[in-house]
Amino acid sequence: MHTLASASTVQKPISEEFDYSSGPTIEIAKRVGEAIAKSCLEKGITKVAFDRGGYPYHGRIEALADSARENGLVF
Repeated sequence: MHTLASASTVQKPISEEFDYSSGPTIEIAKRVGEAIAKSCLEKGITKVAFDRGGYPYHGRIEALADSARENGLVF
């Protein structure tokens, strides 16, 4: 597999939208999910592999995944 798109809290649109000093939150995770979906869809990518990196599937990870799905990605 290759990385074709990415999104992060350090990207300007997201970092300027939230005060990240309190650490990661579910709202920020949702915004990252939206950003990755937008990035993929702009490149014609609709199906993706979601690697949660061993983290449990709840909280921020679940929020990011749900947001990406709600914004058009299939995984």
